[in-house]
Amino acid sequence: MSNRNKAKSSLRSRSEVALRNIVVISMIVFFVVFFVIPIIVAFVGSFYQWNPLKVQFNFLGLENWKKIFSSDLFWRSMKNTVLFALVASFFRVVLGLVLSRALYSKLLKHKSLYRTFYYLPTITPMVAVAFVWKFIFDPRIGLLDRILNSNINWLFDGRYALIAILMLTIWKDFGYAVVILLGGMYSLPKECYEAAETDGASSWQSFISLTMPLLRPTILFIVITSLISYFQTYIPVMGADARRTGDKNLSGNISDL
Repeated sequence: MSNRNKAKSSLRSRSEVALRNIVVISMIVFFVVFFVIPIIVAFVGSFYQWNPLKVQFNFLGLENWKKIFSSDLFWRSMKNTVLFALVASFFRVVLGLVLSRALYSKLLKHKSLYRTFYYLPTITPMVAVAFVWKFIFDPRIGLLDRILNSNINWLFDGRYALIAILMLTIWKDFGYAVVILLGGMYSLPKECYEAAETDGASSWQSFISLTMPLLRPTILFIVITSLISYFQTYIPVMGADARRTGDKNLSGNISDL
């Protein structure tokens, strides 16, 4: 019986190792085929004027790179992309901290309802959100101008287009930070808060001295994922038609180069 059990255990171990190797190899192949190879092809293609449909490949050397780095539109787009990513990430974290702290409070009732309410925009498709906000920003029938009693052309004026896209993005995405930070708060050791309360610390002091340092890895995770996401922002600009500003000042216009 012992030999038979050993044989079964050995067979099971070999099967687990084989399955693990298959999964790892599959992920590596997927990463190489869909990430590494396209990056290499795109980088090599930047030295050519190429049309894959007509099979035309004319070597240009560094001309494409010179054209990009000498373009004012490129640097304006880069500046606004960086500004957009930093501002949107900042407000996402700040709003997430404020609202998650409010939801964590023992005085608040119906927490599940509030969590659902805050997270609902996050799971709404960005295309739908962009089209809805496009009508909110409309200078003729838009709700925002009626509330502010103004006549601002939010999406077609280069001075306000970036602000409009920031408003749209922050409204949609802050719920993600709320849920992540709230989960982090519930996982913190309660003994620390009990000790702080015994020492006479106020709620604000506990939040600054305990919650913030303990949530640092969670906050860092949100900041990194937010920056990665916002540097790739495309749908809000295209969906809300902010790309049509006369100044061509948004990241989406980099495609016009």
